[in-house]
Amino acid sequence: MQLDDRKKKILQAIIRNYLETGEPVGSRTISKYTDLNLSSATIRNEMADLEELGYIIQPHTSAGRIPSDKGYRFYVDAMMEDKQKEVEDRKDLLVEKEDKIESLLKQVVRVLAQNTNYATMISAPQIHRNKLKFIQLSRVDRGQILAVIVVEGNMIKNHMLQVPEGLDDETLLKLNMLLNTHLNGLPIEEINLGLIAALKQQAGIHSRIVGEVLDAVAEVIKEEEDLEIYTSGANNIFKYPELADHEKASELISAFEEKQGLSTLVQETLSDDSNTGIQVYIGEEAPMKNMKDCSVVTATYELDEGVKGTIGIIGPKRMDYDHVVDTLKNLMHQLEELYKK
Repeated sequence: MQLDDRKKKILQAIIRNYLETGEPVGSRTISKYTDLNLSSATIRNEMADLEELGYIIQPHTSAGRIPSDKGYRFYVDAMMEDKQKEVEDRKDLLVEKEDKIESLLKQVVRVLAQNTNYATMISAPQIHRNKLKFIQLSRVDRGQILAVIVVEGNMIKNHMLQVPEGLDDETLLKLNMLLNTHLNGLPIEEINLGLIAALKQQAGIHSRIVGEVLDAVAEVIKEEEDLEIYTSGANNIFKYPELADHEKASELISAFEEKQGLSTLVQETLSDDSNTGIQVYIGEEAPMKNMKDCSVVTATYELDEGVKGTIGIIGPKRMDYDHVVDTLKNLMHQLEELYKK
């Protein structure tokens, strides 16, 4: 007999409630726990069917029900299937958006150079990974589990852990609940030694697993991405006599070609979490020595939660600041809108 949606919801409610409390679950508890709007009598009938099918058992005559091994197996398989689909959907969406944004940024940097008559650059968005979204622990075989870690910006990392062969499904579920209840949405700076110690204590004999998962979370957040920078309009530098000097122009064009100095500019702009507006560097204020005769105007754009990049315009100190700032403000908004389409 296949379980219908109502039986599935009641079974899931029984298992969740039992995992949280450790106490047998009665029909009255389930009637409050679900959104099925069923009477206690109807729920008792459904629970009787679930017991007959072997998904739940009654430990004592007067007690409620607890999950059987078959019930746990159903719950774990359903949960893992949902989580795996969520992870795959996130991966597909990221690949699709990465291709789209690369093409968009290459076009934007060209148009920006034409519109301003200055040299322009734009960095591909980087994921500012300082928040944990969720952790999924799933069994690979008797001695291994896979930790799937999703952090801010939908960055996904898989980490394999060696575990005792006796680790059962109920324990794995409890570890999933322990980690996600305390860590979901938490900034990395709040995952301190006190919290780690408390989680390990609650995990008991499985504290080593919790410790290894938290180490993997820290690795994901610290991991650096390759920085991609798109440039255009370097030859616009020759339009301005004060920059057209052979040595000055060569230095600037070299900076655009090698992009090392531009990487410094981007990293400095993105390292300040509060910096989400326009920054103007004049002469010696610029982070790169080879731009001391220029003005550099940057803007931080944000496409999604924690997904940021830098737009930069480099020109003479006598640049049209009003036009440049207005252009960047409009572009920041347009990029966000185009990304969401």
